[in-house]
Amino acid sequence: MSREICFATGNRHKYAEAEAVAREHGVILKQCPGVKREIQSDSLEEVAKHAALTAYIELGVPVLVEDAGLFVKALNGFPGPYSSYVYKTIGYAGLLKLMDGVEDRRACFKSVAVLVYEPFLITGVGEVCGAVAYEARGVGGFGFDPVFIPEGYDRTFAEMSVEEKNRVSHRARALRSVFKTLGEHLGMPE
Repeated sequence: MSREICFATGNRHKYAEAEAVAREHGVILKQCPGVKREIQSDSLEEVAKHAALTAYIELGVPVLVEDAGLFVKALNGFPGPYSSYVYKTIGYAGLLKLMDGVEDRRACFKSVAVLVYEPFLITGVGEVCGAVAYEARGVGGFGFDPVFIPEGYDRTFAEMSVEEKNRVSHRARALRSVFKTLGEHLGMPE
């Protein structure tokens, strides 16, 4: 028995990463652009939960939302939950400019995935820490991927294939948690 879920995102790169993880769990992920409504909040959890619930009310089908942010230690966690806006306004070049001369380059990518699959509201959280690179590298991925190097690697997310990134990424961890919990609730083997 397969499970079809609407993934509320217009980002094709995010969809490709999520769809690969969904397949691991026997879930069919359908991209549903234009239904994700974001609120402004300092909490990724609040943003994702609100977006998932409003999309579910609008569509009336199982809905998954994922929200992520890059939390840079030297910038007191900035851009954090505002990463999408910061990326759209100053891009990774702007982030690198903010980091110019900064020695402590530690950062963590955090992700929150929320699934509304009536009667369940399932939340998964994922995190991967590493460092902000000194320059953008790679052509894959999206957002801040060209400037984030996960711990234990010498390449940015943008230098990795989807499969390699999904082995360590914050998003894949959050999604795996959601799909695993869904399988447990439905009494279905993975």
